[in-house]
Amino acid sequence: MFLNRWLRQTYDYIINLSGKQNALVWLAVISFVESSFFPIPPDIMLIPMILATPKKAWKIAGICTISSIFGAYLGYIIGVYFFELIAEPLLNFYGYLEKFNEFKHLYEEYGAWIVFGAGITPFPYKIITIASGVVHLNLAVFTVASILARGLRFFLIAWLLKTYGEKMRLFIEKNLGWLSVLFLVLLIGGFALIKLF
Repeated sequence: MFLNRWLRQTYDYIINLSGKQNALVWLAVISFVESSFFPIPPDIMLIPMILATPKKAWKIAGICTISSIFGAYLGYIIGVYFFELIAEPLLNFYGYLEKFNEFKHLYEEYGAWIVFGAGITPFPYKIITIASGVVHLNLAVFTVASILARGLRFFLIAWLLKTYGEKMRLFIEKNLGWLSVLFLVLLIGGFALIKLF
């Protein structure tokens, strides 16, 4: 109950920040911390900011992407050096520890795909960045997958909002989960077809 109320208050506060003069700084901060330990995604600032200033859509998406990548490195470092001290209690607090343990064993074979998939979907990205550090996923693979996934996610949202405006915002917010999963299925299916031929 307390956690739900706290998340709701934090969500409302972040929405309010998107209209402030220093909103880009706050977007960078939210995007950074969301990739390593914060529960609320930067999309809640990204969407209203782009709708308010569509001419700055690419700049806003770029700042969000770059900050998210740097935050992903912090998550990776937490996984490598501070799992028991920081990551385990944090994951347990958010109720993500069980999900983390389920995905940890898949890294051996599918590390890059897991990072990429989590980066474009609503799946909590911090679980993936921390897990990547725990299993010492190759840093170059982690970096490329993170850049592609986070860039694709944030720039796609920027393009859709810049092109279609308020109608697209409502559609994205209502269907973000299944749209992300559909895109991931199509992408993996495309790579599978390339492998066959």
